[in-house]
Amino acid sequence: MKPASLPIHPPRTPTEWTAYYQLRYAVLRAPWQQPVGSERVPADEEPDTIHALLLAPDAATALAVGMLQPIGEHQGQIRFMAVAPEAAGQGLGQQVVTYLEAQAQAAGLNEIVLHSRETAVGFYQRLGYVVVEPSHTLFGVLLHFLMRKLL
Repeated sequence: MKPASLPIHPPRTPTEWTAYYQLRYAVLRAPWQQPVGSERVPADEEPDTIHALLLAPDAATALAVGMLQPIGEHQGQIRFMAVAPEAAGQGLGQQVVTYLEAQAQAAGLNEIVLHSRETAVGFYQRLGYVVVEPSHTLFGVLLHFLMRKLL
């Protein structure tokens, strides 16, 4: 089975949660020497938060992850999108975003916002997101842009 045909679902088991957080840390925190644990936020535990996990065929390695957090009556925010470097360019990030958008619609949300790293703005634009404004700089070096999409 090719990685692009693997199902996306929320992490369910301790092994899946470990793989999920390991990828978030490896891609989004470790390169900037952030401590283990910084890849987790209180919103992870909120009942309305939706997590997306795409596992490798070995079922122990995460290839792509993302999170959708409802932040208003009809608005959600995509956070912690990460694709394993060895799986980049296979459309897995797009699959995760598509999954999260479908989950958002099912939950009655009609708009998604996100804070994209400068290097990922083009990726999100190809998926229909538009830049609203510059957002913040993470770790003193990673410029982010607020983006939005109506569903």
